[in-house]
Order: sequence, then C-alpha cells, then structure tokens
Amino acid sequence: MVGLIGTLMPAIPGVPLIFGGLLLAAWAEHFQYVGAWTLVAIGVLALAAWGVELLASALGAKRFGASRMAVVGAVIGTLVGLFLGIPGLILGPFLGAAVGELLERRDLLQAGRAGIGTWLGLVVGAALKIALSFAMVAVFLAARIF
Repeated sequence: MVGLIGTLMPAIPGVPLIFGGLLLAAWAEHFQYVGAWTLVAIGVLALAAWGVELLASALGAKRFGASRMAVVGAVIGTLVGLFLGIPGLILGPFLGAAVGELLERRDLLQAGRAGIGTWLGLVVGAALKIALSFAMVAVFLAARIF
C-alpha cells in the first residue's frame, strides 16, 4: 500500500517499494505461488515504470517542437525536480525545457510551448506509471490466486 501511495507522492519511491513488497510477500510464502518468472515480469514492469517517468517529460517537449537543448533541459529539470517534492515535479521539467529552449536562442513563446509540452508529457508519464504500478500488483495477484 505504501508503494501505491508512493506512485503519487514524490518523496516516497513508489515503484521500488511495490516491487520490494511483492518480493517480500513471495518470499514469505517460500515462492510457492509466485515464482521467478512472475517476479521477472513484475521487475520488467517496474523498470518500464521508472523509464516512463524519466522519459515522459522529454518526449512531451519534443512533441511540441522543442529543440534538443530543451529536451535535455526537461530531463535535467525532471531529475532535479524529483528531489524537490511536488513543486519540483511540477516546475522542474517545465523550467528545464524553457531554459533549454532559451539557451538555443529561441523566443519566449517557443520556450513556453516547450515547457507546456514537457508538463503534459509529465502528466501522461505519471498516469502510465500509476497504470504500470497497478499492473505489477495485478500480475502478482493473478499468480497468487490462479
């Protein structure tokens, strides 16, 4: 449960906690119901959730016509924002993309578009991360019940 809450709260590493909790639950039952292949599948979902979180803002910026520098700025802003809580997650990618776009010597309007694209990518990425987190739990429960 803490892991699922952590997918929404930036201070809690949700996906690793979900994976660790599911691994602990499988271990507690001596891997009788949930075996190695199921845990590998859950691990792949966890890696996908982590990757989506990191790449979503950059892809959103690129979709809105951002320059290469804006995409790099979005990634840096996302990484920095992860450590600054909710305001950092909201503003970090936006500001990173906007600063990258301005460094590329584009105008303020294009920098704003890159920032908005980054933020929309972040929202889509968060939704995908939540979906993948629930998929991890669903795979575990399916293996456990069936």
